[in-house]
Amino acid sequence: MKIRATQAIMECLLEQGVDTIFGYPGGTILNVYDELYRYQDKIHHILTAHEQGASHAADGYARSTGKVGVCFATSGPGATNLTTGIATAYMDSSPVVFLTCNVGESTLGKDAFQEVDITGIAMPITKATYLVRDPNDIPDIIREAFAVAAMGRPGPVLIDLLKNVTGLDVMIDYEPLPKEEHQFHGRLAALRKRVGWDLTPPAPNSDDVDKLVELIAQSEKPMLICGGGVVRSRAHEEFRTLAEKLDAPVAITVMGGGGFPGAHPLTTGMLGMHGSRSSNIACDNCDLLIAVGCRFSDRVATEPATFAKQAKIVHIDIDRAEIDKNVKTDHHIIGDAKQVLQMVNDRIPAYQHPAWKEFVFSHRPAAPEESAALTPYQIIRTLRELCPQDSIVATDVGQHQMWSIQHFHFDYPGQLITSGGFGTMGFGLGAAMGAKLGNPDKTVLHMTGDGCFRMNGQELATVSHYDIPIITVIFNNHTLGMVHQWQNLLYGGRFSETDLNFAPDFVKLAEAYGVHGKRVTTRAELADTVREALELGHAYVIECIIDTDETVRPMVSAGKPITEFLLE
Repeated sequence: MKIRATQAIMECLLEQGVDTIFGYPGGTILNVYDELYRYQDKIHHILTAHEQGASHAADGYARSTGKVGVCFATSGPGATNLTTGIATAYMDSSPVVFLTCNVGESTLGKDAFQEVDITGIAMPITKATYLVRDPNDIPDIIREAFAVAAMGRPGPVLIDLLKNVTGLDVMIDYEPLPKEEHQFHGRLAALRKRVGWDLTPPAPNSDDVDKLVELIAQSEKPMLICGGGVVRSRAHEEFRTLAEKLDAPVAITVMGGGGFPGAHPLTTGMLGMHGSRSSNIACDNCDLLIAVGCRFSDRVATEPATFAKQAKIVHIDIDRAEIDKNVKTDHHIIGDAKQVLQMVNDRIPAYQHPAWKEFVFSHRPAAPEESAALTPYQIIRTLRELCPQDSIVATDVGQHQMWSIQHFHFDYPGQLITSGGFGTMGFGLGAAMGAKLGNPDKTVLHMTGDGCFRMNGQELATVSHYDIPIITVIFNNHTLGMVHQWQNLLYGGRFSETDLNFAPDFVKLAEAYGVHGKRVTTRAELADTVREALELGHAYVIECIIDTDETVRPMVSAGKPITEFLLE
């Protein structure tokens, strides 16, 4: 049937089950927004204060729901304002489809107003980019983009449509197609036929699994690393089964939060630069290290040459490019974590390693001492005690991020939303908005620092307008905390340009946006304010005043062995 090209965009989004879009309109994308107006009863659009906020919101929505997020923006600065969000999603393997519009064919390449080659800019930070010149390609490209974003190792995809392609009088042939048939139709079918490409990853090699089973049988001191791949593949149940059958300590990466219960008796905590003493020592002493969906980044394998030096290292990952990229492995299995773990679990008996566990967990630190002043540990402990156990936590980047990951207990995929790979300050508020809209029945906490909150705090306008009940907790130490910590330890206390002891007043800022705000300095004040925020059921900003010299402990310097602690 013949329909408008812009109408085909909306119908294809509905095919994918899209019900929420985050974005910001502008000149070249006006035709698409005009069509969206007709679909407002089927697709909910969230107008953010800035395109970057929209990109992070779509990302947070995707991470927390397991669906593909969707973000719209116009050409030029609208499109380039997405790039930080695109790179954030790319580094953390989050499936988001970004749809932008560019200038028309007649002015393309002539430096027209707000023209930019966004497909060229985004190519290194996406799984795929598409420049749509022919309106008849719209259905197949949208279907392919969603498939690529979600298939295998997930990631962002960008579609850029020329304005003339979306003209209000442009008509194309469109036939509805169920989502499950997309890979057998049109461009997807042609691509599969031409290069043997499929939407599903190859099945794990049975011989590779058998070799891992042999290594497990020979091991006396096994250890597991729960990486982001466990979360992305929703393989948390299979991973837990393996850990319990293996009776092995489990270290959890930043991106692996929620892939294994944070309070489980086998959990050693975070691994690496700010990893727990028990995690790092276990990694240094184990004889078999099984890493699932882990990139072995420089924050985990701080010195690759000595990382897990006594162990046979086994890497399970869906992406062949990650194997031996940072750490040389002894064995690897390529495949979806859920499938691989199911195969391993079916082939191993239950083991017991009491002596090994006793050694590992003997290095657990005592709980921090109570203090009259408000401390990061007290803040997080109070939130854990008063908020629902299944609360979603979205963080920004820095000290508050590390404290949150160290002291919260994340129990399911999508409960922790954080920028682990790109380290994006200003990520948290947008991500929290997306998470709350994707999970309206859950409490969503936005953990941030005073430096991060300045980056995209304008999204309080979005939170207020749509009445998105997020609780924002600002760890205000009046400095760029993590950088301050490094300057103090490694640069002789020369605090170059990290002082933030000046405006704004965050409570007044929140109130200016129509959001409740309160400043607290003691644990009792914090507890009363958290209870008030939960009972109120609307957005709330809680500014927690903490000491400027609070540090994240433990800490290992970059390039040093993970057992060479600078701070303990």
